Amino acid sequence: MKRIIAVLAAVALVSSIATGVLVWRLTRHHTAELPQISAYTHGHLARVGPYRFCQVLNPTDCVVPGDQGELPVTARDPIQLSVPPAVSRAPWVLLRAYEDADVVSEFRPDTRLAVTIPTVDPQRGKLTGIAVQLPTLVRDEAGNEFPVPHAEWSVRTVWG
Repeated sequence: MKRIIAVLAAVALVSSIATGVLVWRLTRHHTAELPQISAYTHGHLARVGPYRFCQVLNPTDCVVPGDQGELPVTARDPIQLSVPPAVSRAPWVLLRAYEDADVVSEFRPDTRLAVTIPTVDPQRGKLTGIAVQLPTLVRDEAGNEFPVPHAEWSVRTVWG
């Protein structure tokens, strides 16, 4: 009788350990899916994850996938940029990089899911790329507060 109980205890222990190892192996490479933005123009779509994504309360704790989208563009068709609700629920910044100058637009939470972007600006030239950023206020040693992006998505334009 004691022998049967010892065998059952050993089987239970080995099963528990095997289950724990299996759960660990299945979840160790699992990361939370990061939000994606999309940019569309004239039949071309670029869906891109973040270039860099940091924790809001700890902007030094980051994941840096290094993703950068590419979108073929022409002077005739604007770009339709879309951000997911996870991005639009926060204040977010759109940086439009043109040949001669950048344009920065700030959006308040829950106000915009999409923006139309001209590919050519009469004063600034051709659009070279766009970036979406989520800013966080940080404080330096002197007590000064300033915004630093804790997440950024990037799309480069390819002129055809």
